[in-house]
Amino acid sequence: MNPVLGAAYRAAGQLATAIAAVAPESDNKLIRTFADRKGVVNRFEAWASVHRDPSRQLVWFHAPSVGEGLQARPVIELLRARNSELQIVFTYFSPSAVSFAQKLTVDFADYLPFDTSGSMRRALAALQPDALVFSKLDVWPVLCLEAARHGVKLGMISGTLATSSARLGTLSRALTGRAYAALEAVGVIAAGDGRRLHDLGVPRHAIREIGDTRYDQVWLRAHQADGPGVALLNALRTDRPTLVAGSTWPADESHLLDAWLEVRRRVPDARLIIAPHEPMPDHIAPIQRWAATSNLAVELLSDATVATDVVIVDRVGVLGDLYALGNAAFVGGGFHGAGLHSVLEPAAFGLPVAFGPQHRRSRDASVLIEHDAARDVRDTAQLAHVLGTWLSNPAVAIATGDSGRDVVQRGLGAAERSCALVESLLTVRTR
Repeated sequence: MNPVLGAAYRAAGQLATAIAAVAPESDNKLIRTFADRKGVVNRFEAWASVHRDPSRQLVWFHAPSVGEGLQARPVIELLRARNSELQIVFTYFSPSAVSFAQKLTVDFADYLPFDTSGSMRRALAALQPDALVFSKLDVWPVLCLEAARHGVKLGMISGTLATSSARLGTLSRALTGRAYAALEAVGVIAAGDGRRLHDLGVPRHAIREIGDTRYDQVWLRAHQADGPGVALLNALRTDRPTLVAGSTWPADESHLLDAWLEVRRRVPDARLIIAPHEPMPDHIAPIQRWAATSNLAVELLSDATVATDVVIVDRVGVLGDLYALGNAAFVGGGFHGAGLHSVLEPAAFGLPVAFGPQHRRSRDASVLIEHDAARDVRDTAQLAHVLGTWLSNPAVAIATGDSGRDVVQRGLGAAERSCALVESLLTVRTR
């Protein structure tokens, strides 16, 4: 690590740790990022003192947030099914991943401590991992180098890096180059990702093209016959043409809601199920006012019936099930600077997918468009036309959706290959 950058990075980590020690409890996401880490290393050590069995191998998975966690989950589940003796730890960075992590079949889950030598040495000493596996991209320089010194095997699954990523810049590479160079097995989604990760420092011999585990994840959820959302789905099943709009931001809704009124003129019995990205009261209230002003029957998900015209999803974790109710999907983020959300989930259900124009960073969106399984729309009028066509012409919607389902099906198998990659890190114990 560059000495100047290294000093600045260490100072930042120490400052973040100090802030965490005094940060108050809060619902604010930024404040929670610090406050929830208060005593986090102590929690590692407390778990390990009771539950860590040194005679059993342990794999430590790290994923920054829910998206990367979803990529890790099928691999974790395969490892657990194959080796009941294996101990598995899962860490995350963002507060948004807390509830997700609690549902994983792991032995211990918590925040990743801030990346300081003291915290990482204590965490490694407590967990005694045999392998540390990163999901998607993020590596932490101090953690990687300390783990390598402890003889821990380092790997990555579903590795991907956009051509426009700031990580390819000189300063970023100076900070993280040694960490990427320490990775011993890296499963990348596509060949281009492998080339770019090699530019970051990953040894060429460590790179394997294995695909994206999200395909396995969304396919499994779409084809679960007895999943947790079955009762919810049964209460809302109807023959009404239904659009499921997932992870929408106000910028998306400014186009979608106006477009929906035009769709209703074309398809009078059409139903909208809308899941705001942040289902907080101040986000939900404008949608409720719009529906009431438009003479549409509106209810929150828990109170909705088949007669409800606009169903507002006021909870997280159910969107992946609700796509089963749709004839078409709109995915949010394409009219918002945060980027497009998952288009694979509705595609796995065989739904045609529409989204806004800001999808340059989404490989999945490009693949679906290429295979005539999705449409990107630039404005309200185009969105109304596309949705109206799909909901008024089932044959067109089904043909488009089938193309998307085929795309997802062709991508299956990455979880199996990723599991094999992780297992390869465990073949020889180093301590």
